[in-house]
Amino acid sequence: MWLYQKKLQYPVDIKNKDLRMAKYLVTQYGGSNGEMAAALRYLNQRYTMPDNRGKALLTDIGTEELAHIEMISTMIYQLTKDATLQELREAGLDINYAEHKDSLYPTDANGVPFTVAYFAATGDPIADLFEDMAAEQKARAVYENLIDLTDDPDVIGPLLWLRQREIVHFNRFKELYDYYKEKGY
Repeated sequence: MWLYQKKLQYPVDIKNKDLRMAKYLVTQYGGSNGEMAAALRYLNQRYTMPDNRGKALLTDIGTEELAHIEMISTMIYQLTKDATLQELREAGLDINYAEHKDSLYPTDANGVPFTVAYFAATGDPIADLFEDMAAEQKARAVYENLIDLTDDPDVIGPLLWLRQREIVHFNRFKELYDYYKEKGY
């Protein structure tokens, strides 16, 4: 079904530890507007698209969102590399450490666990695509907020790239939305 290449879509090579930024980035891992919600939303919705064009687009973008989870995870691990327990406490990451040690756990930046309530599927292609376009805009806005929270070019580069992918996805969903509206779905 998928061909997995063992490399990130965009290189991530963060040299400076920044636990506060790692805590913020967790929101794009497991938050309501994050990559996990997007991947599951699209990979679920694809089954009720009325044609192969829609199914293919939702599969392609859903799969790419999985690759974005990989990038975010890599960024978080690099930002927290060699962190002491005291540093984790000071950054508010001790709560994660208590249950998960160094593992990522899908939450938002406030520690609210991921839930499937973050994504919708109505079975109506127009409604679902409208939801998808909104999701991409919210993710773009979150990436812009995250960029505002750092001055590290090693963090900003991947965030800018991810932000741009949200714009591309929005445009692809909009094209399909317009096509389905024209077809009367």
